[in-house]
Amino acid sequence: MMVQETLQLLESSGSRQLMTELYGAGQAEANVARYQELVKGYEKIFGDQDILLFTSPGRTEISGNHTDHNHGKVLAGSINLDCVGVAAKNNSRSVRIISETYQQDFTIDLDDLTPSAKYAGTVDLTKGLLRGFEEAGYKIGGFDAYITSNVISAAGVSSSASYEMLLCAMLNTFFNEGKMDTVAYAHIGKYSENHFWNKASGLLDQMACAVGGLITIDFKNPAEPAVEKIDFDFASAGHSLIIVQTGKGHADLSADYSSVPNEMKKVAQYFGKEVLADVEEQAVIDNLKAVREYAGDRSVMRAFHFFEENKKVEAEVAALKEGRFQDFLANITASGNSSWKWLQNCYTNSNYQEQGISVALALTEMFIAEKKKGACRIHGGGFAGVIMAMLPNELVEEYIAYIEKALGEGCAYKMSIRPYGAVCCNELMK
Repeated sequence: MMVQETLQLLESSGSRQLMTELYGAGQAEANVARYQELVKGYEKIFGDQDILLFTSPGRTEISGNHTDHNHGKVLAGSINLDCVGVAAKNNSRSVRIISETYQQDFTIDLDDLTPSAKYAGTVDLTKGLLRGFEEAGYKIGGFDAYITSNVISAAGVSSSASYEMLLCAMLNTFFNEGKMDTVAYAHIGKYSENHFWNKASGLLDQMACAVGGLITIDFKNPAEPAVEKIDFDFASAGHSLIIVQTGKGHADLSADYSSVPNEMKKVAQYFGKEVLADVEEQAVIDNLKAVREYAGDRSVMRAFHFFEENKKVEAEVAALKEGRFQDFLANITASGNSSWKWLQNCYTNSNYQEQGISVALALTEMFIAEKKKGACRIHGGGFAGVIMAMLPNELVEEYIAYIEKALGEGCAYKMSIRPYGAVCCNELMK
C-alpha cells in the first residue's frame, strides 16, 4: 500500500476502531495523528514505497517475578504503550532502521551479522534477531523501517522486547508469509539478548509483548510454553494499573540480574537438574543443610521465592477467573513481599544507600494502608527502576499526585491492557 493509500486507511473507521482497542477511546485520535506523522517521516527519507504499518506493545509483569528463566509461571499483559513502525522491503541485502525516538540511523549488512566487541546496543540486538531468524530456519531479507516508541526506556516495561517483537512481526510478514507463531518470536528475541547482548533473560518479556492481552504462561516446556489468555479487564473491576518510575540506578546492574537465575539454577544443580521447575520444593527443604552448604543461603531464599511465586500465579489466575478480585489483590501484595524479602531484588548490595524501589514501595504501602484499598509490588527485573500499583479508579489521581510530589513530576504512568501483541496493523484496520 503506497503512502497516500496508507494515510487514507488511517482516516478510516477501521483505523479508529483499532486505535481505540490499542490505546483507549480517549487516545484514538492522537494515535491516528501519530501514525500519520510516522508515515510522512518515512516518506521524507525513503520516498513513496509499498509500506506496511506495525505495532508491538510494552508489557507489564503482574506476577511471576523472576520465574521464567527457571521455567516457572507468570501472569503478564501487553500495555497501551508501544513501538510503532512503518516498513517496506527494499530488495537488497541490507536492513536500514531509523529510530525517531532515539535519534538512531543505522544499516546492517545481512552478510555480516557478527556482534560488536561490546555485545551491547541496538545494532547488536538487531543483528542478533536477524541471526536468530537464520539459526531457527526462517528467512530474512532487506527492508527499511522508520520507528517510534513511547515504551518507557529502563522502566521495566520491556522497551527492548517491544522493539525485538516489532522487528519479528516485520520479518515474519515480509519474508515468512506470516506463518510464524509468537513462541518463535519470543525464542528469537531471547536468543538475541542471550548471545548478542550478554543478557541472561528468559522468555517472559518477549512472550508478553508478542502475544497481547492478559496472559498466563507456564514455561515448564520452554520450547512450547503453555499460554492462556485471561478474559479479564481491570477497568471492569474499577481499578487501574499504575507504573512508577523511581529513577535509574547508577550502578551497573548486569551482575545483579544475572545472579538471580544463576543462583536459582545452583540450587537445581544440587539435585542434578538444570532449572528449579524440575525440582520439588519439599526436596529442597528435606536436604536444606546440604543445599545451603552447596549453593548458599541467598540462593536457597531465591529458590523458595520461585516455588511460592508459582503458587501465587496459580492463585491469582483462579481468583480472576472466579471474580474474586480482592483475593487477587491480596496475592499481588504477597508476591511483592516475596520479591522484597526472599528474592531480594529491591536494591543492589553494591550501592545499598541508593534504594529508589524501596522508598517508592514504602510510600505506596503507607498510602494503601491509609486507604485500605489496593496493592503494590516491585515490577520487572528490579534492583532499580520501577514499581507497580493496582488501585481503585477513585484513588488514582490522588495517588499520582502523592507519589509525584515525593519522587518527581511525570514519574507515574496509568496504563491499560491492550488486546493485541506484535502485529501488522493493515489487516486489522480493514
